Amino acid sequence: MNTTIAASLRRLLLLAGFSPALTAFAQSAEPEILPDYVFTATRTPAALTTLGTYVDQVSGAELARRQLTGLRSALGGVPGAPSFASGAAGGVTSLFLRGANSNQTLFLVDGIRFNDPNTDYQVSFGGMCVSACDNLEVSHGPQSTLYGGEAVGGVVAIRSQRGTGPGRATSAVEAGSFGTVQGAVSAQAGDATRAYTFSASGGHTANERPNNEFDSVTYSLRLDRQVTKDVAIGATWRGFVGRYGSPGAAIGFGANDPDNEETESNQLATVFADLTHSPGLTSHVVLGGQDRRYVSDSGTSETLVTNRRAVLDWQSTYGLNEQHRVTGGLTAEANHTRNNGFGRINERQSLLAFFAQDEWTPVEHVFLTAGLRSDDHDTFGRATTGRATAAWLSADSRWKVRATYGTAFRSPGFLDLYGQSSFYVGNPNLKPEKARGWDAGVDYYFADKQGVLSATWFDTRLDNLIVFDFGVFPGTTANVERARTKGLELSGKFSLPGIADVRVAYTYLEADNLSQGSRLLRRPRNSGSVDLWHDFGRGFSAGTGVAFAAGRRDVHAATFATINAEDYTVVRVYGAWQVNPRLAVKARVENLLDEAYEEVHGYPQLGAGAFAGVEWKW
Repeated sequence: MNTTIAASLRRLLLLAGFSPALTAFAQSAEPEILPDYVFTATRTPAALTTLGTYVDQVSGAELARRQLTGLRSALGGVPGAPSFASGAAGGVTSLFLRGANSNQTLFLVDGIRFNDPNTDYQVSFGGMCVSACDNLEVSHGPQSTLYGGEAVGGVVAIRSQRGTGPGRATSAVEAGSFGTVQGAVSAQAGDATRAYTFSASGGHTANERPNNEFDSVTYSLRLDRQVTKDVAIGATWRGFVGRYGSPGAAIGFGANDPDNEETESNQLATVFADLTHSPGLTSHVVLGGQDRRYVSDSGTSETLVTNRRAVLDWQSTYGLNEQHRVTGGLTAEANHTRNNGFGRINERQSLLAFFAQDEWTPVEHVFLTAGLRSDDHDTFGRATTGRATAAWLSADSRWKVRATYGTAFRSPGFLDLYGQSSFYVGNPNLKPEKARGWDAGVDYYFADKQGVLSATWFDTRLDNLIVFDFGVFPGTTANVERARTKGLELSGKFSLPGIADVRVAYTYLEADNLSQGSRLLRRPRNSGSVDLWHDFGRGFSAGTGVAFAAGRRDVHAATFATINAEDYTVVRVYGAWQVNPRLAVKARVENLLDEAYEEVHGYPQLGAGAFAGVEWKW
């Protein structure tokens, strides 16, 4: 194990050292400043230096600089967050945060959940875009105490930002390989009284295989109004619409389907209010809804899935003093799922949850949190979770030592509980899947918030895992399996003076099914990425990114046997010329070395592709 880790670390260090040498003669890049606060780890604004939870934050500005527009690519530089797609751009994509199952990570969009056991994120994840108006945070480890079910591996939160400053807008267009044409537009403005942000992006690509075209549009809107000094209100709307030609695997039964097509519309809207009741007491209220419609059309039959959700989320925070803050609240949710495919689902579920959290600084430089939550579902019953964190910050605010322990759960889905077919019947007596996990880590902060280095060891155990048993007739589901994931996350975000701005991530992961004595599928033992960017002056900048995955098990697309998946390393380069304050020309090459690889066996990824475009600010 140690030899494997050392070899992978050497690979990352060599990659990080080679490219800067090419640009060492140039001027120093302006370092990116770390954010003052993050929100997801505590549901309240909290400084990174005070958190016991490991949180990775990616700004829209950073994504624009690196020429990354997709939600999936935005998570590519986050340690412990490997994702794998069944096909090229637009294909179904799964995230295995800290080795948890793909259905055990919770996505939050503008404060409400994006997925649950019945509402899939994988189609949108493969094609949804993020914009310069968005902020992305990833809180690692069990987070059900604040957010409820599915938050086993962690929480991925996307939040539209409040507009600031005079009105300004940006439009961009890009074209390139695989018949790709895409564009984007964004606008924002804001003052002390009112603000707005708007963005839209999308386009077309043919990909490489027959019947593999992908068309999509992603859009978001946020409006803010300060009604009085104690009352602020606002609204958000975010949507994704996509159509994907889905030929299936390139080998095996049903390969290269010329007719199958998948379409998805996923809409989320919220209205919210921030209330200041007194100098120490504030509340944040969100009323939201989601409407998802997914259609899979084989040419001869059609599967329709609809998900509708209504959410009320209320939290209040009371600051007893500068050292003590308490947050509590409730979440009420109702959802309805229809599925005319396997299982024939037409079911409703309601949820009422209460949570409380205490943030306490007992002595200077020591930060503690503890919380409890109870989720009551009218389908399977109650789930209770808890979480505690601790952090110690050095007197010079340069070193932080942290640790967490938490529990989490994943609800059984309607198919698990109630599905019906000629050879399958659901099990209404299922219990939720459960997890308990801990981690410990250390962070080093560069002066003036100009970077951070982090190392985290984590260990999560999962029980009551739900599996399908088709060895009996009719087949059914049961809580029978156990699993364990553990490993090391390393990350860095910093500037090498005179060389480059750097983002680096590496994960060593052991992920095992304890019941079967086997490794969990599609979890790489070693994975990582490096991104380097440099400003050459006179408006010219360039960067390069490298990502690799090694040591995975997969399922053969034709024989369904468990196999060792191939390792892969993918390289990209990108550059920009800021012609004047309004006009920029950009170009990038993806998969520069034309690596032939598959993230999921039987589903080839794209070869080398070149893209170029212009961006206009007005």
